[in-house]
Amino acid sequence: MASYITHLDVSLHEDEEQMLQSKGFKKINVDLNKGAGGNFIYIWYKKVRSAAPITRVQVTFNDDMGVGLIKAGYTKIPKDLNAGAKGDYIYLWYFRGSTKYDTPIVDIDVTTDAESEASKFSLDWERLVCDLNRKAKGNWIHAWVKRETQTYICDVTATNSYGSDIDYFQEGYIRMDEDTNRDAKGAFVFIWYRQTTDPHTALKDLQISTNGNERQAFQQQDYQPVSVNLNEGTGGDPVYLWYKKKEFKNPIKGITLLLNTAAFAEYEKAGVTVIKRNLNTGNKGSVEYLSVNQ
Repeated sequence: MASYITHLDVSLHEDEEQMLQSKGFKKINVDLNKGAGGNFIYIWYKKVRSAAPITRVQVTFNDDMGVGLIKAGYTKIPKDLNAGAKGDYIYLWYFRGSTKYDTPIVDIDVTTDAESEASKFSLDWERLVCDLNRKAKGNWIHAWVKRETQTYICDVTATNSYGSDIDYFQEGYIRMDEDTNRDAKGAFVFIWYRQTTDPHTALKDLQISTNGNERQAFQQQDYQPVSVNLNEGTGGDPVYLWYKKKEFKNPIKGITLLLNTAAFAEYEKAGVTVIKRNLNTGNKGSVEYLSVNQ
């Protein structure tokens, strides 16, 4: 059997489960609507030796997020992961890439609680940032992927509109599919990253500034800023992401965005860094922290 995941699908009811099973798919036995009611929804995957591996997986919670994905050649699974639960319309997308930034996915899993999340992140799994129960008031549900070899974060950027999405997807970037302005009524702002298998070209540190003094301090320490304000349009304080490649630290293996307040302490207990500078500083949006695994 091939070691790479080559096909993904979703079931919304028992008939679809039986159909996917008959086609050789394997089920991840975690209900994506857990705690929210609605349909029993599951992710399924298949490994086919003759097929190209899936290398990127994205999630959308509005139509605008899908435009760049379509143009960049991603495949949409047209089944709402919140079906019957009254949350956002959530869709899974995947891509088979061959750039130097694409590393085959060999496993996929789902978590439903903060402790399991933290453990997975510390073990170098890559977290899909969007809650698959988004606005459905159930458990915090996250999908995770494991890659063929260890990857590191080599580039970060951010966007405050959808116009450049196709360019970033084509250049090998992965979008962190949760708005840094969640519930703050500003622009839709997303952080993006790119991966490498070479630890020598990886980022060595990431920081967040939430005021002028912090911005000045990071400039003096030779950090490089991402130019997009992560608080764009909210009326809150300007918030920026900063990075450094030349630093005597371990290379960064993973980054993720935390909105579940129960996850903050669990991630720290698991030995990963939680940067406790709120991306929604100065507004009434959700508290959001960036977490870094090195």
